[in-house]
Amino acid sequence: MMETERVFSLRNVWFTASVGAVIGIAAVAALIGFIWIPLEQSNKTVAGLWDAICTAAGVPESFRQVQQSAAPIAGPSNVIVSAQMMKPADGLSIGRGAALAPQCTMCHGVRGMSHADAPNLAGQHDAAIYKQLRDFKSGHRTSAIMGALVAGLGDQDMRDLAAYFAGLPRGPEATAADARHEAPVIVRNGSPMRNIAGCTSCHGGIDIKTGSPRLDGESESYLRAQLLAFATGARHNDIYGQMRNVARQMTPEEIDTTARFFAGR
Repeated sequence: MMETERVFSLRNVWFTASVGAVIGIAAVAALIGFIWIPLEQSNKTVAGLWDAICTAAGVPESFRQVQQSAAPIAGPSNVIVSAQMMKPADGLSIGRGAALAPQCTMCHGVRGMSHADAPNLAGQHDAAIYKQLRDFKSGHRTSAIMGALVAGLGDQDMRDLAAYFAGLPRGPEATAADARHEAPVIVRNGSPMRNIAGCTSCHGGIDIKTGSPRLDGESESYLRAQLLAFATGARHNDIYGQMRNVARQMTPEEIDTTARFFAGR
């Protein structure tokens, strides 16, 4: 009994140091979890120290005062692409899309093949078109022109437009790039040491990932502009940051090479 009392005594240096270390770690963890993290949240401004603690503890907003920021920062996207997201298009949906399509022709061409450095929509994957329309409407992807055009579109309208353009034939300029000439290394293999995946791992033919757009035949200037926008963060509607992570690691020469290849130059 005497030995036990000596171990758990404040006179025992090891016991005192251990208790102090545990208390210190708990205090730091509490400061980080209950104060620092809530204060650093980008989607809202907490009303004060007590509100930060309540936020971390999960207290509902209705029981506390929350000061919403005047201009909340949008996340990457609110569209999570899945294989089941788009239903097989029927004639009625395609017909409705055709009726809506004339407002798109000035930039994207009468048959979905652009001559104005806008992306080609003919034969594009319907999920890719739908996601971008949704992102333009929600503001997760910004464009003065597209934002105004999609403002009055409902969800079914966007699905119908995606079905219509996806069913249009792509022109000869959109022939698979790798059928014209061998893909550059940065396109084919990427650069694993710099965490750059090959473009074809997501945008390839049979290897295309759900929601990834076709790039073959797109305008060189458009492709370059989008890669630069991802690299700088000006475009950020890739929900998991894949394109931003890749583009910011690419050199200007690699961006030019990639844009020229997919454009067929």
